[in-house]
Amino acid sequence: MSPPEGSGSAENPEDAAHRQYHLGTAPGELASYVLLVGDPHRAELVAQRFDEVELERRNREYVSFTGRHRGLRLSVIGTGIGADNTEIALVELGQCVESPTLIRCGSCGGLQPEVAAGDLVISRGAYRLESTSTWFVGEGFPAVADHEVLIALLEAAARTGAPHHLGLTASSPGFYGAQDRELGRFPLRRRGVLEDLQRQGVLNIEMEASCLFSLASLAGWRAGAICAVYANRHHDELLRQERKEEAEAACIETALEAFHVLARLDEQRGSERWWHAGL
Repeated sequence: MSPPEGSGSAENPEDAAHRQYHLGTAPGELASYVLLVGDPHRAELVAQRFDEVELERRNREYVSFTGRHRGLRLSVIGTGIGADNTEIALVELGQCVESPTLIRCGSCGGLQPEVAAGDLVISRGAYRLESTSTWFVGEGFPAVADHEVLIALLEAAARTGAPHHLGLTASSPGFYGAQDRELGRFPLRRRGVLEDLQRQGVLNIEMEASCLFSLASLAGWRAGAICAVYANRHHDELLRQERKEEAEAACIETALEAFHVLARLDEQRGSERWWHAGL
């Protein structure tokens, strides 16, 4: 059924210029390399590192910038917190860019004793504790990072010298109860999720990566994630503001460097469908 004259479609809520309902962006306004951050202020910090900014768009909690970093055209989108916000950003991003390459630059809690507060964690896959992705893929669907983005993040971390780890991430549906925090008037129905994840060797916990990996895989996009460890739950340690800012800056610099590595890999690939070490 077509909408009445003068109305848009509720199924695809974009305006006549194809500007997206939440992001506020239109086709052509976002680059093919896209950095996803949860905190809108972090998007601003990324944009401050651009040589020039060609686009700034703000709508609701979503903040988007497109510009150039050392000559490479990039976009950064501040998505807000959680898998549901990430789903909105990814679906609408897909209406603006045909085949984006995505890196999540976020924050997390370390679960293993060796994952120190202030370190970075590069995710090779994500434990799907959130349910948003289940509206697109089955519960057994693997949430894995793209191998080219993994290679780029590892090389970038080596270049920047940031202390980092590679392993599995858990993506939680919440920050307090779902991450075993029991405060004040809100007793938990059950405890032990962190111990269970630690026993399985999961390195860190955050709230977006598994939705990103699942939807990116479904769409055929490259995606990866790198997170700064703001807290270590094993040691009950939380970074204070100055060290938090240092960890955030290291995460941003490493993620940006990874896009330059990917640009080089994309040149080396030539007619090959996938990059491999023999190229």
